[in-house]
Order: sequence, then structure tokens, then C-alpha cells
Amino acid sequence: MLTEGKQLAANYKGGPLTDELKNKVEWYNAVSEAEIFMVNNPKELSACLPFDIDYQSLIKPDEREKLLKGEPVLKTGFEERFDRKIVATIIPLLDHNRLEGIIYLYLPIEKISEITKDFSVLWLAAAVLFIVITLFFGTKLISRLTKPLKQMTLAAEKVSEGDYNTRVDIESDDEIGQLGTAFNQMSASIQKEDERKKEFLANVSHELRTPISYVKGYSEAMLNDIIQPEDEYKYLHLIHREAGRMERLVGDILDLAKMESDGFQLLNFPLVLSQLIEDAVEKYALVLEEKGLTFSLQLDPDIIINGDEGRLEQVVQNLMDNAIRYTEEGGITIRLTKHPKGCLLELCDTGCGIPQEDLQKITQRFYRVNKGRTRADGGTGLGLAITEKIIHLHGGEFSIESELGKGTCAKLIFPTIE
Repeated sequence: MLTEGKQLAANYKGGPLTDELKNKVEWYNAVSEAEIFMVNNPKELSACLPFDIDYQSLIKPDEREKLLKGEPVLKTGFEERFDRKIVATIIPLLDHNRLEGIIYLYLPIEKISEITKDFSVLWLAAAVLFIVITLFFGTKLISRLTKPLKQMTLAAEKVSEGDYNTRVDIESDDEIGQLGTAFNQMSASIQKEDERKKEFLANVSHELRTPISYVKGYSEAMLNDIIQPEDEYKYLHLIHREAGRMERLVGDILDLAKMESDGFQLLNFPLVLSQLIEDAVEKYALVLEEKGLTFSLQLDPDIIINGDEGRLEQVVQNLMDNAIRYTEEGGITIRLTKHPKGCLLELCDTGCGIPQEDLQKITQRFYRVNKGRTRADGGTGLGLAITEKIIHLHGGEFSIESELGKGTCAKLIFPTIE
């Protein structure tokens, strides 16, 4: 009403109130919710009403003073002369500090209550509808959010009980979906590790079963005098060989266990790698001579790395053992050169080579290309797994290139000390 009154008062330009302005106010009164009157003298206000009224009871002296200052008067409450509660606004029409007239707007509170009551019914209906819709879609949303969580809870219980094949369905790409993907990856990882452990234990049992059966069988034969005295040395040699195989296998298993533990640390210090290689291969001179194999060393003496001397010697010896075992003609070459990543150590032979389908698996525990031949030669099937582990612990890279019938080349890359 204050806004309406000010907009109507804006049509007054000063001087006596015109009939045109009165007509505008009367027209606006007909279309407005509020009752609107305009008089050129507040004393004439009663003439605009359908009942007699004393203007002084509607416009009090203090309100008149406020109007003379050009300020609107706002009234709320019970008006005795109207015999009802009203909300009223009085807008002054001033011409040079002279109160030429007023615009009086009022609205019975009962009428406002009726309007708000109608709106209250609508708002109540809308609120009920909103609550129903919210509950419906909220239940759907909560069910959608909790369903994968419930699935993951059940899946986690199954995994804890040893069922590592358990997976959860991924139905979204949000955080819940990402959590489900992470759970599936974790479950797959645990399953893979469990399978590796089972395979490892099965392989260890299988590897130990053969030498143990030999040792037990030969020793029982000797204790029962089944073996002739002249053959005792032969069978003692076999028992010694099988005991040595078990010793190497247990040693390799312990090495792998140590390297895979969190507390394992290398004893690193600066090493001249060429000198370490020369010392490590020195003991193979007689074996190479007996097999008639050539041997070539091409080593850069300026290459220094930070490494564990004992473990690096173990790497060189593992690679040399394999090269000599599978090379019958030709020879072995070791090269040490500089590389963009540090240095490159190559150990190449002219042996039987490795089929391409086996190259990716050759460093797996107990994996053998020719199982029968490896057992006869005393291999444990763990040498290359240990070698790869030691190289990675030194921050290096390990790869094997081979061509069947032409030979194999093991390539090792290590970071160097400048």
C-alpha cells in the first residue's frame, strides 16, 4: 500500500487537487484490493466515507505534523471509528510545505486473513505434496546409494571368509562407483596374491618332495644293506647332491622372503661395477674351460653405482649359472657401457635360447622352460625371480631378449653416481 500510495502521489504536481487526479485515484480504488481515498483537506475525509467520522480521530496531531514533513504515516491495529482492525497508509500531498491533501489507503485485517488463509491452504497442500514427493524420491535415492554399500558389506564378509572371487556390481561412475571399483581391484589383488601363495607352497612342496624321496630311499637302502659296499660311495654322492639341492632351495626361499619383507634393506655403498663383475666371474674360469666355451669381458672401468656388493654378486652369478648351464657351444660375453639412465650391463650367451612364449614368464617363481633338464642340473627355479627382485631394489630395470637356437641376452640398467 505504501508503494501504491507513493505511485499515486507521484501524479500530484503541486497546487490545488484537480478532478483528473481525483478520477485516477477513484479508478485505482476500483481495481485495488485496498480502500483508497484522496481529499484536499483531511477535514473532508468523512465526506468520502459512507458513515460520519471525525477526521481528528483518524489523523492525530502528531500524525499531521509528520505529514507536514512529507513523511507517510503507517498505521496497524484496531481503529475505533472503523470498528475493525486495519492496516493503513497515509501519503501527504504537499505544495511548498502546505498540506493540500492526503491519499488514505487502508485494508481490513480480516480481508488480509482471508487472503492468507487461501494461500495457507494452498501452501499446506503444496507442502504435503512436496513431502510425499521428497519421501518417494528420497527413498529411491537412499536405496540406490545404500544398495552398493550393502553389496560391498556382504562382499567384504565373503572376502574375510576366504572367498576372493567375490565382486560387486558397478552401476555408476560417482564416488560409490569408484569405491566399488576399488573394492573389486582389492579383491582381485588379494585373490591373485592368494593364488600365488598357494602356487608357491605347492611348488616348494613339489621341489622338496623329489630330493627328500631320494635321500630317504638311498639312506634306507644303505641301512638295510640292500646296496653293495662297492656302490655305497655312489649313493652317498647322490644323497649329498640332493641335500645340496634342498639347501639351495631353502636358501633361495629365505632370500625371497627377506627381500619382500618391509624391513629388508640393502647395504649400499659406492662400487666400481667393472671390478665387482670381474671378481664375481673369476670362479667360472675352470668351468668355462671344461665346457670349451669362450668368455669375453668388455667393461667400462669408470662406471660407479651405489649398491649392495653381496646382492649384486648374487645377480651376476645367477645369470652366469644360467648362461653356462644352457650353452654348449660358442661362448659368453659381458658388456658394461654407459646408458642415458645410468649404465647398461649385458650378459649374452650363444646357448639354446628361450621360446618367445616363455620370455614373459621366465622370472616367475619356479617357472621352467625345460623342467626336466633344470632339475637334472640342480636349478631351483628361483634364480631369475631373485635376480629381478635385487635389480628392482637397486632402482634398476631388468629384461631378457632371446632367440631360440641362437642364444639369450640379459640386460640390466642401473642408476650411476656421477
